[in-house]
Amino acid sequence: VQLQASGGGLVQAGGSLRLSCAASGGTFSSYAVGWFRQAPGKEREFVAAINWSGGRTYYTDSVKGRFTISRDNAKNTVYLQMSSLKPEDTAVYYCAAQSWNAFYSGRYNLLSDYPYWGQGTQVTVSS
Repeated sequence: VQLQASGGGLVQAGGSLRLSCAASGGTFSSYAVGWFRQAPGKEREFVAAINWSGGRTYYTDSVKGRFTISRDNAKNTVYLQMSSLKPEDTAVYYCAAQSWNAFYSGRYNLLSDYPYWGQGTQVTVSS
């Protein structure tokens, strides 16, 4: 499966952005999808993940209550709605796909368990 992330940009602190991850070339609905981010000089980190149906989601603590992950399997797209953005949310955001088995085994936050990655989209939050 091929993934393409989009929707990044420059926004002021407190603002909102919606990222999209469009998939092609596979049975998208059979994959769990995660969002990760990498700030300059830092390692790539887990942000959020969603199972194949959209019925189960996970978030890293720093974005809980501010970010919402969702998916539309009819459009082969996963979204990350980001609100109340902070300067520390500035990073390149990546979407990735993994098997349902990895997701339900609790490995939804491990980079190494995502074999499919999209290119990143830059999110910059100004103070």
